Amino acid sequence: MNLQNSEDNTSVLAKQVLALARDTIVVRFRFFDKAIASIVFEEAPQSGVYSAGAGRLSYDPVRLLRDFRDDENYVVRLLLHVIFHNIFMHHLRDDIANTRYWNIACDIAVENAVLAVAKEYRRLNDTQVQIILAKLAKWVPQLSAEKLYREFMVGGISESSAKEYAKLFAMDIHDTGSDDDRNREEINISASDWERIARRVAAELRSFSKDVKGGDTVLYNLKEGVRPKYDYDDIVRRFAVMSEQIRVNPDEFDNIAYTYGLSLYKNMPIIEPLEYTDEKKIKEFVIAIDTSASVRGKLVEGFLTRTYDLLAESVSFAQTMNVHIVQCDSDITEDTKITSRDDLKAVAKNLKVRGFGTTDFRPVFDHVDDMIRSREFSDLKGLIYFTDGYGIYPDNPPRYDCMFVFDNDDEYRPPVPGWAIKVVL
Repeated sequence: MNLQNSEDNTSVLAKQVLALARDTIVVRFRFFDKAIASIVFEEAPQSGVYSAGAGRLSYDPVRLLRDFRDDENYVVRLLLHVIFHNIFMHHLRDDIANTRYWNIACDIAVENAVLAVAKEYRRLNDTQVQIILAKLAKWVPQLSAEKLYREFMVGGISESSAKEYAKLFAMDIHDTGSDDDRNREEINISASDWERIARRVAAELRSFSKDVKGGDTVLYNLKEGVRPKYDYDDIVRRFAVMSEQIRVNPDEFDNIAYTYGLSLYKNMPIIEPLEYTDEKKIKEFVIAIDTSASVRGKLVEGFLTRTYDLLAESVSFAQTMNVHIVQCDSDITEDTKITSRDDLKAVAKNLKVRGFGTTDFRPVFDHVDDMIRSREFSDLKGLIYFTDGYGIYPDNPPRYDCMFVFDNDDEYRPPVPGWAIKVVL
């Protein structure tokens, strides 16, 4: 009985500490009121850890009280940590290849944002944290989860550094939760709901709370979190044309009559299925790759390798095609023609990046115009140009659609002409 009373008292005290921390945040940071109200707190006795997912924080009451006793700012920092994960949309990404790197990047970005706006709620190891943040900022000027994750994936990270970062920056276990958890009514906060909350926080920071210290850091991460995500097929499908594909058309195939004929006349179906269907497929297309010195070699190789992979796997491309992959800096350095998916394997094996001079976009458009005049293309629908954006754009729009694709956002980049589509991957 005494044990039960002790457990009840622990639970009540833990809830009071959480309520105090939550009220502190609402009073000190009024723009987080909707975010903190959208997070459900769940007790997990004897778990010994904090586990957080989209709109949820699971905690061990004993662990919470012990941390609060040792550091009175700890619970406020914990809740701020969870809030930032949610409004930065970290729990809602489904395109992550390396979960470990992503979790480390998220924790670093969150703690950087917390320290930017809430230095008064310091933790005992914040000095070490700030030293690491200063070092990372030399490599990644804007410490967002997306940029840190990309740096870890491209540049790599040592095992010792990964362990150190995880120990210093993590305050909770990142848990996406099971399907049952995600469907529970009490934590049914959708991605669109969190996006609305994030945009509301951003609007508040830009207006009524624009003098908040560190607000720029939070705004940048909010922008990264709510940025629209693009699928390669969705991007290139706009360049598709209607064409006839040789395969069974399931929309016009009567399965009942077909199988009845086979059973009645043995090998004689009553209705022969149509062996073609009209579909929108990409047949003629140009992919231009900026290979100037301002674009790193590994990045260009990554663009090319990924492009070949996507061409091979994409359902948007026809079996027979006329795709030109053009490498260019201030002049055309390579033009690889692909006529079928079978060509891709041979091309990918002999992949070489050429160029690394200055950047000028105009030669690619001149080259494509020459190919149109020589009837290399009969119905070219579009061109995608992978680049960092630091080049000279053509004065006049081409007769086909054009999309400039950048690997990151850059406020100093020259503006894209109004006739082109801008996409940031």
